[in-house]
Amino acid sequence: MNPPMLYRDFATQAQIDAQYDPTVGLEDPGQYARHFIERSREVRTQGPAALQVPFGPTRAETLDIFPAAQPGAPVFVFIHGGYWRAFGAADFSCVAAGLHARGITTVVVNYALAPQVSIDEITRQARASLAWVLRNIEQHGGDPARVAIGGHSAGAHLAAMVLQTRWAEDYGLPADPFAAAVLVSGIYDIAPLRYSFLQPKIQLDDGVIRRNSPLFGVRPCPTPALIAWGEAESAEFERQSAAFDTAWRQAGNPSTLMPIAQANHFSAIFGFEQPDSPLCDWIAARLDAARPQSS
Repeated sequence: MNPPMLYRDFATQAQIDAQYDPTVGLEDPGQYARHFIERSREVRTQGPAALQVPFGPTRAETLDIFPAAQPGAPVFVFIHGGYWRAFGAADFSCVAAGLHARGITTVVVNYALAPQVSIDEITRQARASLAWVLRNIEQHGGDPARVAIGGHSAGAHLAAMVLQTRWAEDYGLPADPFAAAVLVSGIYDIAPLRYSFLQPKIQLDDGVIRRNSPLFGVRPCPTPALIAWGEAESAEFERQSAAFDTAWRQAGNPSTLMPIAQANHFSAIFGFEQPDSPLCDWIAARLDAARPQSS
């Protein structure tokens, strides 16, 4: 008799953890956290920045803004990963390095972490951060009509949830306010994590999974999406990315798949630090395309 499946073809937590723990198989997983923290410290000392700008009522709801040299610059908003329970905006200032060299203002979002708050609340905070950017980034030299969003891992999940927001109904903003979205190594069906090592921290149940699995709530949206993952990641990260790409396209939305050569879950976002990387090239091209045409 075959054992009951927890999720798809996975019968045990060990099988799910092997796919969804991105440190599995890495000789020194800590090297990536050290890289991000040290590089981020360098970025914060190299140029102007507005740090820990409040966007909401709680202490965790802040933004770090790295303005471009020229006013009226396009904007990229990055939501960090950490499986909703680790890291903060200060650990990912490094993503501004490559885009700043391309004349793009970069905003890095901080949010409260599980288990102190639920994924429902983290999703609300992500949406509130983008509403703040759209309403206020002009005061920091950014162009609110040319805002791209993105995220990594849990941050890609949150960016995908942001894309599904009812912006007009809930925020009084344009229905589709973003010029582009970059989703790197995201989790778009969070159901398997209920049976993983993460469950004691993130406390998933049927309602949380239903409300916060962007794979099953895709709406028609003209925002072009770049869906990327590292080629050295597990088969489930590739499958989740491909599934979201399919759902995005089936809703009539523009999408590009980008496997990142020789990258693991963590190094997949190194391209944000490099001005001539495929990630920075794609973002810059979409933001340039959103520039108003001169008459």
